[in-house]
Amino acid sequence: MCGAWYPLVRFRCRVQPSRWVPVADWHEGMAASLAAGIRSLGPYPKGVFVLVADQPLLDTKALEAFGAAARCFPAQPAAADYGRRPGVPAYLPRGLWPEVLALEGDRGASRLLAKAGATRLNIPGVHDDIDTPEDWERIRQAVSRKDPLTRQSQG
Repeated sequence: MCGAWYPLVRFRCRVQPSRWVPVADWHEGMAASLAAGIRSLGPYPKGVFVLVADQPLLDTKALEAFGAAARCFPAQPAAADYGRRPGVPAYLPRGLWPEVLALEGDRGASRLLAKAGATRLNIPGVHDDIDTPEDWERIRQAVSRKDPLTRQSQG
């Protein structure tokens, strides 16, 4: 999913995704991005994993365990545990899609996940997101302190 600055983001990506899904109405908020992603999937997926690009320090082993859990229970929503609420990364089973498609504005699926009783998982790195230039500098320094092997496993 890509909205604001799509051409620049696509150009700057070292590793290209299997498919780009531009979000023309990205300015309407997170709900528009979620809807565009879900609408792009077709009739066969049992659910969708939602991750955001501003969490580069997510623990890969925890993500693998998260994926395995969602695949074992494809009808059960799951999400990272933020204490008071569930959040991204998240797994949205197909049964939740109509409610996700009804969201509007700059809100994600956190409330829907809570209402649906999503399984909450500890995923180290969820609080290390990049929202400001200061966040970018802090995370850039954290990555540079890791050894090269660790940096490679972080993607």
